[in-house]
Amino acid sequence: MRHCVLAFLSLTILANFNSLLADTGDRPNIIYILSDDMGFSDIGCYGGEIKTPNLDSLADHGVRFTQFYNTARCCPTRASLMSGLYPHQAGVGHMMDDHGYEGYRGELSRHCVTIPEALKNAGYRSYMSGKWHVTKAIDPKTDADKANWPIQRGFDRFYGTIHGAGSFFDPNTLTRDNEFISPFNDPEYGKEDWPGETYYYTDAIADHAARFVRDHHFQSGDQPFFMYVAFTAAHWPMHALDKDIAKYKGVYDAGYDAIRDARYKRMLELGLIDADSTVNWPIPDAWKESEFWEWDKRNMEVYAAMIDSMDQGIGRIVQSLKDTGQFENTLICFLQDNGGCAEGYGRGGVGSERADKPTLATLPADYLQPDMTPKQSRDGFVMRTGKGSMAGPADTAIGYGRGWATVSNTPFREYKHWTHEGGISTPLIAHWPAKIRRHGELETTPGHLIDLMATAVDVSGATYPATYHDGKEIKPMEGKSLVPLFAEDADTRDEFDREAIYWEHEGNRAVRVGDHKLVAKGAKGEWELYNIANDRSEQRDLSSEMPETVQKLAAMWQAYAERANVLPLNPGNQKHAERATMNVKQTRFKLNMGDKLHRTEAPYIKNKAFAVTADIDVKGDGVIVAQGGSSQGWSLYLKNGKLCFGWTQNGKRVVTTSDARVSGKQQVTAIVSKPGTVQLKIGEKQVAESKIDGLLGEQPLDGLQVGQDENGAVGPYAVPFPLQGTVNQVVIELMK
Repeated sequence: MRHCVLAFLSLTILANFNSLLADTGDRPNIIYILSDDMGFSDIGCYGGEIKTPNLDSLADHGVRFTQFYNTARCCPTRASLMSGLYPHQAGVGHMMDDHGYEGYRGELSRHCVTIPEALKNAGYRSYMSGKWHVTKAIDPKTDADKANWPIQRGFDRFYGTIHGAGSFFDPNTLTRDNEFISPFNDPEYGKEDWPGETYYYTDAIADHAARFVRDHHFQSGDQPFFMYVAFTAAHWPMHALDKDIAKYKGVYDAGYDAIRDARYKRMLELGLIDADSTVNWPIPDAWKESEFWEWDKRNMEVYAAMIDSMDQGIGRIVQSLKDTGQFENTLICFLQDNGGCAEGYGRGGVGSERADKPTLATLPADYLQPDMTPKQSRDGFVMRTGKGSMAGPADTAIGYGRGWATVSNTPFREYKHWTHEGGISTPLIAHWPAKIRRHGELETTPGHLIDLMATAVDVSGATYPATYHDGKEIKPMEGKSLVPLFAEDADTRDEFDREAIYWEHEGNRAVRVGDHKLVAKGAKGEWELYNIANDRSEQRDLSSEMPETVQKLAAMWQAYAERANVLPLNPGNQKHAERATMNVKQTRFKLNMGDKLHRTEAPYIKNKAFAVTADIDVKGDGVIVAQGGSSQGWSLYLKNGKLCFGWTQNGKRVVTTSDARVSGKQQVTAIVSKPGTVQLKIGEKQVAESKIDGLLGEQPLDGLQVGQDENGAVGPYAVPFPLQGTVNQVVIELMK
């Protein structure tokens, strides 16, 4: 048995939560389950007709949140969930591309920690199964390129995909721990392990999660665990197994409006919404299919089957907890990464029926799928898209479109991408038999997925770190622990209070303060104001009636945007955005001891050769001048009395060291040349030379300092490693 007293931030909180947590001896296991591209009303316990008995059971014996929020898009949500920060603070304000700004790097920042990293000091082991999607390194050339892969960010075991989307029958970037694998020659999860005769990614995610639960029990049962299960259901393409699709044949014959009306009625009956604050407006005809109705009905049948399959997998995970005696003391949270998806993936033009026989060669078992949308199925059929190509099989690539996305988001406005309620509202089911006694109750307090880090830290007794990743400063958590909202005592729940919740994605932006929500579509869109308490469908804009409230909330959002790396809105691609902000014109720099340059002021050394000459008067070791950090950068320094040059490229470090010792007054030089060499000189004499892998392909994230290295260490020393002596002058010259 694990015995540990959970630490709370204050005696007041300890007193308030005494009945919920203080008497526990065992820190709970924690499982966060995230689904992909699903609407608020899809699962049964939130009003949907889709069969989700396992999620419904968790809801019946736990708490359902009615006003919980995500970030409106897949990878920003994942970065936010993992870090407890808003997505721009975690480096993923858009997608997995670098737009040249700290909030839009397309990589999980080193100034944040993940939940598994934060929980390590509390003795937790961590496992992940499913979609990662917080790094652009989907085709790594070296191990250093995997710096933001799951194992490198704190997980002990991983099975899943690095990329954000792909075939459910042949996923790209499929990875076990740190190596790409093919599902068709995987000795650890072969045909004998598949629930059916066909590899299906949703099954594989669930089966590996269940396996991790069992393996942990038998191998590390004296430790608690954290597990992140990130399903790709029900993201396009609409792929499902025949046995699951068959369950939904005919279910959607009544059409979009009838299904939506039935959902709306059930949501009212369940108390998830009320008729006074929502409007179930008719779906415009332009959003529906008429000529290809049978085809679009099939799309929804497959979509439902995908969710059904996911629920079956969640059932297997729950059963693994029960089989190993871990169910009672496991906190399970289920939520979704964004609202229903209205994207037109695979819906253009007119498609075709499947050929009678394959026209292409069968792919070998060890073939690693390189494409998000494969060019063919494994058995040689050409990929089919367009209206009339019936979704479901491996050779189709179809999305379910705006009409069905509107049904999924009943009764909210907009979709994935947007920060109106339809884009950001998610179910949250919290289930913890040992401590949550609110069985089947609804929780109306607004929350955000930034709260999941704070919750994990709270229940685990972990200490959230101030520094991590070789001494980098870690941004404080933005979220609040949900533990008070698990309590039976209404007074305890009332103590959960926050100033505001914020959003931004692709220029779509919002802030919620109490019942008021300010929201806009696009970077140039006008602010709209809604009272969510009586207009959650966002139908009556109050901005003209309440200009002072608009002004107040807009100022709050602006302050958030300025502190949280949100600005500028919608930055362009890296090349243009970066060059617009960097010091690209200056080619010669003359600096002195103690000088510091921000990365935007420092030498712009992306793809540039350069020379550094320093006049020094030294008495011991330390950094003469350094630019960058542990990912990209360079440093001229003295160690053991010898002149050294550290070069870090994509996390790979090369150190050039001279045999000659340096003391007193000297002039030292380092030359980085285009052929990929580093030369060191003392005076006019060359004292060392070494090879490097070309010039830096990125401008370093950290700036430049003379006399020390303040941030991430470029060389093999502990920051800041100040120079024992004086730097009289440094001259840096960039070469053409």
